[in-house]
Amino acid sequence: EVRIVESGGGSVQAGGSLRLSCAASGFTFADVHVGWFRQAPGKEREGVACISSRDGTIWYRDSVKGRFTISSDSAKNTVYLQMNSLAPEDTAVYSCAAPTHYAGHGCYSYSRTNRGQGTQVTVSS
Repeated sequence: EVRIVESGGGSVQAGGSLRLSCAASGFTFADVHVGWFRQAPGKEREGVACISSRDGTIWYRDSVKGRFTISSDSAKNTVYLQMNSLAPEDTAVYSCAAPTHYAGHGCYSYSRTNRGQGTQVTVSS
């Protein structure tokens, strides 16, 4: 059974940091593109970052470049999202999904994509 579990969310003040973790069972993250997504209340889900250990892909949406860092630990089959200099507009439910399709300007879900339940990130001003 494929399972994806996110952790590490919480509430922080603007300028703070959080590290999200995404652990998988049932398949190997290193073989696919793994994406972090977020969905704020009343807004559509958007891609935040994605990574592939297999081909070296790393992608960030413009608004998080320089603040967020995606990384992976193949031994733990886990992908991380280090978020620094958090701002209130980063408030959202963050979810991890794999496999995703990398299109050069982000990672996208498709029929085979598995997604976790998500973890809430709240940034207060």
